[in-house]
Amino acid sequence: MSTRKGKTVDFEQALGELESVVDRLEHGELPLEDALRQFERGIELARTCQGALKQAEQRVEILLQKTPDAEPEAFEPAPE
Repeated sequence: MSTRKGKTVDFEQALGELESVVDRLEHGELPLEDALRQFERGIELARTCQGALKQAEQRVEILLQKTPDAEPEAFEPAPE
């Protein structure tokens, strides 16, 4: 069970760091070499997040298959 929690924390940490990288890049005040390093890190973090989301999606699909009477519902994000 700690593995699941660890993966969630890793996703949250990666997402938070990705947001920081994007913020630094958007300000445009970094020297070119630093901006390229930040961009590379951002790509790594985005791939990490995508992989975690794909795994979560697969787990949901498996759970729905185990519960055939469960109906999927459209996701409605909370208004900001």
